[in-house]
Amino acid sequence: MRCVIARFPFELTKNGVLESMKGVRPEPVTGAFVTIGRRDYPAKQVGAVVTRQDRRDFGVGEVLRAMTRLGFTCGTRPAASPSATAAPGHETSDFLGVPPAA
Repeated sequence: MRCVIARFPFELTKNGVLESMKGVRPEPVTGAFVTIGRRDYPAKQVGAVVTRQDRRDFGVGEVLRAMTRLGFTCGTRPAASPSATAAPGHETSDFLGVPPAA
């Protein structure tokens, strides 16, 4: 499939992407991701490996469109907010040694 990422044309195939990502360890996912095999990879990581371009040169949307068209599952995982990780009934500032605002 022909697609354009960062103004450069690429001929991508599902098998080619699978081969490129073989042996690549996924970075932690905090936003957009692509599921390749049984692993979730950050979209920017996939784009960088497949295109060999710097991550700053392309957008997440370009990678997600291309990977979706190739049949990969894509999605977005919300970033964890500090209040979501705090214990119930405690404000985040309690963990920093700062008294909560009154």
